[in-house]
Amino acid sequence: MIALSTLTFCALGGLAAPLQAWLAGALLTIALATSAHALLYKRDPRSSAIWVILIWILPVAGPLLYLLLGINRVERRAGRLRRRHRRRDGVPAAAALHPARLPEGAPWDGLQRLLDRVAGRPLTAGNSLEVLDGGAAAYPAMLAAIEGAERSIGLASYIFDGEGIGREFIAALARARRRGVAVRVLIDDFDVRFTRGGAAPALRAAGVTVGVFNPPLLPARWSAIHLRNHRKILVVDGALGFTGGLNIDARYWRPDDPVRAGGDLHSRIRGPAVAQLAEVFADDWHFATGENLRGEAWFPAPRTSGTTPLRGIAAGPDERGDRLRWVLQGALNAAQRRVRVVTPYFLPDAPLLAALNAAALRGVEVDVILPARGDLPHVDWAVRANLWQVLEGGCRVWLQPEPFDHTKLLVVDDAWFLLGSANWDARSLRLNFEFVLEGFDPGLGAKLAGAAEARRQRAHAVTREELAARSLPVKLRDGFARLFLPYL
Repeated sequence: MIALSTLTFCALGGLAAPLQAWLAGALLTIALATSAHALLYKRDPRSSAIWVILIWILPVAGPLLYLLLGINRVERRAGRLRRRHRRRDGVPAAAALHPARLPEGAPWDGLQRLLDRVAGRPLTAGNSLEVLDGGAAAYPAMLAAIEGAERSIGLASYIFDGEGIGREFIAALARARRRGVAVRVLIDDFDVRFTRGGAAPALRAAGVTVGVFNPPLLPARWSAIHLRNHRKILVVDGALGFTGGLNIDARYWRPDDPVRAGGDLHSRIRGPAVAQLAEVFADDWHFATGENLRGEAWFPAPRTSGTTPLRGIAAGPDERGDRLRWVLQGALNAAQRRVRVVTPYFLPDAPLLAALNAAALRGVEVDVILPARGDLPHVDWAVRANLWQVLEGGCRVWLQPEPFDHTKLLVVDDAWFLLGSANWDARSLRLNFEFVLEGFDPGLGAKLAGAAEARRQRAHAVTREELAARSLPVKLRDGFARLFLPYL
């Protein structure tokens, strides 16, 4: 308060005394109000302390910065918009007719209870999941599904490239529309607005109905930059689904030079779990366009197609709690023998770092497999600054050579798995709308573990000595990038 009074009256010393007193009182009231908000609503006490200090040291700029940057409007606005646009009639809860459970006994009982309480959807029995490793496997399968569509196609992609493989998707979707198939394509506004050569104009020119997820009311609305639909979902006739980490992007399709194609992991699903993909797509579509997708064309009666239990988990700033973080921590706590993490962006916060290290200290083999060179240099710098914390706990970190691998996969004890669109960073855990699949199947888990192992085999192990050998300027650069970890 002394700093506030001194700085305020120094700055306003040329004004009349009554005006000085009024302005000082107004600044004091604003400082008290913003400080109280920071104390009540900031989850991290360190963040609260920094903001309170800043508010009182800078009596004008501090509260203004807090109002602009310190208040989490993302969660509030997303929840409000979701409630406004949520379809009131809902969709058939057909997946609930095929409940499944993980094997009884420790450690799976605890994980089952956690997932049942936080995931928002039931674990379904009677599914089949085929691993599609890379664009060369996934894109032809997706195009074949579109060509075979008879009633409906729902496609959501964070990036939809209008060139290369994207042209083939545009042409296939246009042909489906001409056959009389109901085609809906949802693309995130960030891709539509900021990516050259995106697919939206060509799709619209071909008569395909395109929805844009959360376009900003004004270009200056900062929250729109964060409210990104990062999900990758394709549902055909309500019976065949695809999901994973793969965007429709020419970087992952190089038939002329397959060795240079980027890596990623996708999946093809049949069975009751497809209804959960369709539910998420339908909710997102209604959120973006106001149109209800319902009826047999979108939600036919589900049929069993295998023996794999699967559950779709939708997460985003409109959901209550830290859903993805809880799922990851629960899985790490359940691990008994081995954990494999494959991700392009590895910026875990303190609770996830603690869970990884706790698993390693219990004797679990923890392998974290990352790209040696990512597509975002500043993220690479922050990752390097953070790696010592998992190496210190006994985790092993591996860096894959180029081409860039975009895979997002967690496998626990070669039996339980999580795959989808979410990265191990604050953006996926707090800001993006994400979709992941969790399941339990020792046979399928072994295949996914094999995909992770193939990546590890061509990677080199990071050592603490290697990190320590970085030059001082590089360490300072990496440490500075790490300061922005909550926003990367």
